[in-house]
Amino acid sequence: MSPKNIEFLRLTYLRGPNIWTYRSVMEALIDIGELEDYPSNLLPGFNERLKAWLPLMIEHHCTPGVRGGFFQRLDTGTWAGHILEHVSLELQTLAGMPMAFGKAREAGPRGVYKVVIRTDNETVGRRSLELSRELILAAIHDTPFDVPAAVAQLALTVDTLHVGPSTYSIVEAAYARRVPFIRLNVGNLVQLGHGVKQRRIWTAETDRTSAIGEGISRDKDLTKKLLAMCGVPIPEGQVVDSPAAAWIAAQEIGLPVCVKPSNGNRARGVSLDLSTQNEIETAYDIALAQGRDVIVERYVRGSEHRLLVVGDRMIAACRGEGASVTGDGQHTVRELVELQINSDPRRGSVGNLPLELVVLADNSPEVLELARQGLTIDSVPALGQSVLVKRTGNMTTDITDVVHPDVAAQAVLAARVVGLDIAGVDVVTPDICQPLGTQGVVVEVNAGPSLLMHLNPAEGQPRLVGQAIADHLVPPSETGRIPVVGLMGDGDTTKSAKLIAWLLHLQGLFTGLACAEGLFANQRCLFKGNAMDFEQAERLLINRSVEAAVFESDARHLLTQGLAYDRCQVGIVTQMPKAAPLEDLYPGPDEKMPSYIRTQIDLVLPSGYAVLNAADEAVADLAQFCDGGVIFFAPDESNERLMAHHQEGGRVGFWRDGQLILAEGTHEQSVLSLQRPGVSRLLKNNLLSTHDMLVAACAAWAMGMDADLIRAGVKSYGQTPSV
Repeated sequence: MSPKNIEFLRLTYLRGPNIWTYRSVMEALIDIGELEDYPSNLLPGFNERLKAWLPLMIEHHCTPGVRGGFFQRLDTGTWAGHILEHVSLELQTLAGMPMAFGKAREAGPRGVYKVVIRTDNETVGRRSLELSRELILAAIHDTPFDVPAAVAQLALTVDTLHVGPSTYSIVEAAYARRVPFIRLNVGNLVQLGHGVKQRRIWTAETDRTSAIGEGISRDKDLTKKLLAMCGVPIPEGQVVDSPAAAWIAAQEIGLPVCVKPSNGNRARGVSLDLSTQNEIETAYDIALAQGRDVIVERYVRGSEHRLLVVGDRMIAACRGEGASVTGDGQHTVRELVELQINSDPRRGSVGNLPLELVVLADNSPEVLELARQGLTIDSVPALGQSVLVKRTGNMTTDITDVVHPDVAAQAVLAARVVGLDIAGVDVVTPDICQPLGTQGVVVEVNAGPSLLMHLNPAEGQPRLVGQAIADHLVPPSETGRIPVVGLMGDGDTTKSAKLIAWLLHLQGLFTGLACAEGLFANQRCLFKGNAMDFEQAERLLINRSVEAAVFESDARHLLTQGLAYDRCQVGIVTQMPKAAPLEDLYPGPDEKMPSYIRTQIDLVLPSGYAVLNAADEAVADLAQFCDGGVIFFAPDESNERLMAHHQEGGRVGFWRDGQLILAEGTHEQSVLSLQRPGVSRLLKNNLLSTHDMLVAACAAWAMGMDADLIRAGVKSYGQTPSV
């Protein structure tokens, strides 16, 4: 290794809950070599260069717990691994994917560290670490580094691979309520909940969004007809098939008029307040370029408004404003647009900022608007001359709190008439604080509306629209969860997992099982082989038929992939694994293993149970990390840890004189007898051991199964072969 270098030994993406945190992280195993002898305060000029390149890291609190805490650590001296952690998180934040969690820990050998950063995407996390390494080395060796270019490169990756802000707001709102989620593609298709309890979103569309309703919303003329039938005020209009027909229709309707495509969106191709034949015929060609048909309709004076309807409520509303420039006698309209409009930091590419860039393209409504003022894009307006460039598509200001109840009710009715559970309803009215009456109209109902204008308005208060959609799909009284059982041990859990899945199956639940022998759904084998891998196991949670799931895992999968589920109803640890088989992962001594395996118990829901082997002291000690109840099991009732738990009123399971006993307080129930032929058969044929039966019985008890069903299930196990 060259002097003062940082070498990546391995990069591991932990997709599920892991030894570091509940959410996905990138773990980098690095070797800092000679830099182990050079903390930051011993690197000449390094701290100054790093602070100058990334000044916003002043916000990193770090260990001191105060603003500027990380900079304090730099000044007093910290090591390259810790610096890599903070720089990587900062680059992700600057690129538009803010992440706050990171760790840097010695891995054992001198100079070798594990650096962990939160990231929602493997490619983004990997690239942020690589760019951070390059930046840090440039600061160490006093060589140039283009920070804006690096951030722009990473931002492009984020824009391409990360979910959009609308989807992100829904997902984060669901996560805040502990509703699990799974991203189903590289786009914005996300599942909320698991198995049979799941719902799906695609940006602001859901699995409740009617395909017919979406089709109706794209046909603006049909939408207006249906709205009119139900008493929603609309502007009268006609579908036309030529510029000449557009002019004829405009005269019949009454000037001024609006000309727009019948199936456009985001106000593209829409021309307003048209009164002359030339304007209307030109607007026809502009609209036709954006849609299948062209509509001419009565122009209603007033401001544009977008009302967001979710379910049976109006959740948020924004008002639109035109975009204008002021002449200076020197610059063209095109130049003024760049100087006075597009330079606004609130404007940018669609989906990232509250306002879009104004593009002066040929054959566009903007060019027509200029022509109506006797200008072109190359005209030089006089000093002080105001030039209207864009009338539509600028939803700038939140006005949710002042919308009249009648207007909100009309918007909800419009969404319902079209058949949309989530809709953007466009209203034109001079005063949104008054009923629509004869002064205002509903002009469009849009499926899959943008949420950004409500999440990040140019002016006014942001609205919790993501939370409203999450609550619409998964009501606050529900969790979107199915019963999940997770097992971990030291290679002794496969038979126990299969028996638990069998018991749940007999209870009438469509049960999924991911274990070392394969992937099973309702006792049918879907995949033969080790299904503890994350991608195989996650298939159970995506399956819309699965009502309960059992997951076997081990220390290696935990350390290299994370767990496929975020929480469990029952978490089982049967035996504490040893560190020796994991030496390639730098786990440390055996004494460190409980700090890893506790992840299985950390995931137990408050309403659930940890099932722990009282005969293994390290396993029994994990009880302290459980948010729910604890069931101890042991081969016999004389185990001291089990006896103490029982005396305190806790649940325990054990064998006594050939009887499997489940006990709580003074109540005991005998579940199985080794003398029964069915049980003897299982033991004789090595299908199960007494250990497997005990573990499964405790797990089933934790799931609310009664003793009779447990007894019948164990005795019948193995009689019906899996397909």
